[in-house]
Amino acid sequence: MVGPREVYTEPGGSWRPLWLVLGALALFLVLDLALPGRDVPAVLWVVATAGVLGVVAIGCLSARRLWTVRVDDDGLAVGRETVRYADVDLEHLLAVDAGVDAGAPVLGGGWSLPRGCTGLPLRLTDGRTVLVPTRDPAPLYEALVGRVTDAADERTGREGTLGP
Repeated sequence: MVGPREVYTEPGGSWRPLWLVLGALALFLVLDLALPGRDVPAVLWVVATAGVLGVVAIGCLSARRLWTVRVDDDGLAVGRETVRYADVDLEHLLAVDAGVDAGAPVLGGGWSLPRGCTGLPLRLTDGRTVLVPTRDPAPLYEALVGRVTDAADERTGREGTLGP
């Protein structure tokens, strides 16, 4: 079985913090071994390293799972939340040039946009507006316009002879 074809993907987070913390812990270990004086017990190094790396790894993994933006055959997905292209207001999307609708909920959950992200406002056909968190809105906008336009073309062709 073939999965949905992805057109655009923006990771919600990176593993950079984990690698930085791992490098800092390695530096501290080297300094502990090289400098004279009382040594830190090995058990403490193991517990501290496992605890710190565990917390940082959980943070990195959760950011990637919660805030990854995907545009594929199924729709626009942010984390576990998906919006079908047929539910997006095409006219509003084409009129969006910049800015954020104040008070609109963030797609994917959360009280506010993640740090370093801007919100691409997306009005749905039911009248609600949601914000899509993105670090680079231009390629996301282009991918969405192409998919939503295709979905709008399919909607108009399915009406049949009896009307909507």
